[in-house]
Amino acid sequence: MAAFLLGAVLLIVQPQTVPSRPAINSNGETSSQSVQRELLKKTSQKNDFKENIHSNGSCQQLPQTIIIGVRKGGTRALLEMLSLHPDIAAAESEVHFFDWEDHYRNGLQWYINQMPFSYPHQITVEKTPAYFTSPKVPERVYNMNQSMRLLLILRDPSERVLSDYTQVFYNHMQKHKPYPSIEQFLIKDGELNVDYKAINRSLYYIHMQNWLKYFPLDHIHIVDGDKLIKDPFPEIEKVERFLKLSPQINASNFYFNKTKGFYCLRDSGRERCLHESKGRAHPQVDTWLLEKLHEYFHEPNKKFFELVGRTFDWH
Repeated sequence: MAAFLLGAVLLIVQPQTVPSRPAINSNGETSSQSVQRELLKKTSQKNDFKENIHSNGSCQQLPQTIIIGVRKGGTRALLEMLSLHPDIAAAESEVHFFDWEDHYRNGLQWYINQMPFSYPHQITVEKTPAYFTSPKVPERVYNMNQSMRLLLILRDPSERVLSDYTQVFYNHMQKHKPYPSIEQFLIKDGELNVDYKAINRSLYYIHMQNWLKYFPLDHIHIVDGDKLIKDPFPEIEKVERFLKLSPQINASNFYFNKTKGFYCLRDSGRERCLHESKGRAHPQVDTWLLEKLHEYFHEPNKKFFELVGRTFDWH
């Protein structure tokens, strides 16, 4: 069985022709293929892949679906909502396998070991928001599984910038460390500071171009993060269809919590909400600065809409 599993993984990671291929080295393989070969060599020594089979018949396996981003777009909410489906097995923590070199060097066996135990009929899902904006990740995911189904959740780029800042601000406050105001990051010499990392993460078309070098658009489902907040059920229905899941999640699985100000989940009579760190109020920003952000993102948003053949209700 172990030999069969190894053979299956080897078939998955065989590189195929893609629209744009990286440069080939003197040995006739790309740098990523070389790394992948070393990964397989490391994980196939002695005991091949460990099956990690539970007594109930479940086992750990490579994910068939990855939520690739975007940071502060609603990835945790999406994962929690998707987990309502009985055919979904979700990794609890962000794995950071493809974007953190220390993790990637551990090999595919390590990656498998981070996955939840699942049954053969279930889809294993992991989410790491940093994948979307990490240049090396698309090729690495492709080399593992060119048939991977990818979920990308996006929201208004300007709002995402404010959420990005808010998260880092509260992280500093919890550690009793001072943190500059958002204006100190957004403004430089009287103009919008386009070098601010949070702004770069919201230039969706740049990062999407990188993913489309390796995966066709029909392998990437874009979830509207703004609509997911306001009315989650229709967005989750679309995800079910994309993953070819039977329609198991219902409108009754969602209820609006007036105290928190957003939707919570109801599963088999049990109610639960996202962590209190979600849905925090954004800092107050002057209107002129918000207009600067909206103006800056106008053309990048237009390029993104053209790239994916779809528009979103963003400023």
